[in-house]
Amino acid sequence: MTAGDDLDRVLTAARDWRAAGHGVALATVIETWGSAPRRTGSHLAVRDDGLFEGSVSGGCVEGDVITEAIDLIASGGSKRLDYGVADATAWEVGLACGGKISVFVQAVADGRFPPALIDRLLDARANGVAVTLATELASGTTAEVTDASNAAGSFVHAYAPPLRLAVIGAVHIAQALVPIARLLGYAPLVIDPRGLFARDARFDGIALDDGWPDEALARWRPNAASAVVALSHDPKLDDVALAAALRSKAFYIAALGSRKNHANRLERLAALGFGDDTLARVRGPAGLDIGAANPAEIALSIAAQMTAAWRGRLPQATPVPPA
Repeated sequence: MTAGDDLDRVLTAARDWRAAGHGVALATVIETWGSAPRRTGSHLAVRDDGLFEGSVSGGCVEGDVITEAIDLIASGGSKRLDYGVADATAWEVGLACGGKISVFVQAVADGRFPPALIDRLLDARANGVAVTLATELASGTTAEVTDASNAAGSFVHAYAPPLRLAVIGAVHIAQALVPIARLLGYAPLVIDPRGLFARDARFDGIALDDGWPDEALARWRPNAASAVVALSHDPKLDDVALAAALRSKAFYIAALGSRKNHANRLERLAALGFGDDTLARVRGPAGLDIGAANPAEIALSIAAQMTAAWRGRLPQATPVPPA
């Protein structure tokens, strides 16, 4: 889960509260103007006793939304709430910062926000899959859609999966790549069993795993929203990491090294039973060809290639023939 992405926590709370027998409502930001502090699609889950998780305004209107949500849990209904500086109610609830916000509140119940959709979203995010939901504002009903063009009169929101990056090798390039990846919205993990490399002081605030790469990746469970980049220059580390990544749905797999080293690497992976189509998933040498000449530029080239892969802008890679 990326920094600032609290969706898993909100959805998990809603699911667990219902499992414990509580009524639950879900509030969603459907429109914002000006300096509203939360983006469209942000959620607040409310329990029938007033316990809540998440945010729709950073604290400005939560009190009023929670009160309305508790009433809607009891009635099983839905309601649109509009706040802004031109509305006297907005001053009462604290939205005096010059912005406006519209929040749609629904009971978590069939016919409103179906409980099955909470499980669907959590499962999709765990597997790196995007899901689009459409909420018909007139009826208050939310459903999954594949074609948003037919959702006139609805609030449509695409739930992108959380992006993740596993870096093999706590090297200088990793120190440059990790902060770039974080700015791009990735939750990074640095894997290196060599104790002198994977030190907290070198990667302050970053998740570190000092296990063997294949074991670390098994714990991390790469999915379709995951990238794996091997930077250690040590085949004992990089090869097992790449093999584990190739057995997953990771959308981007890359390894540092010269074309000759990459060709040798592919031969070693082929000996493990991987075919040409599978080996073509490994980008090597890692990164776009921008003439990178130092760790920061190499990290930039890798981040650019990773972005292009996620956005579907990279051609299919082909294995490098032996030198």
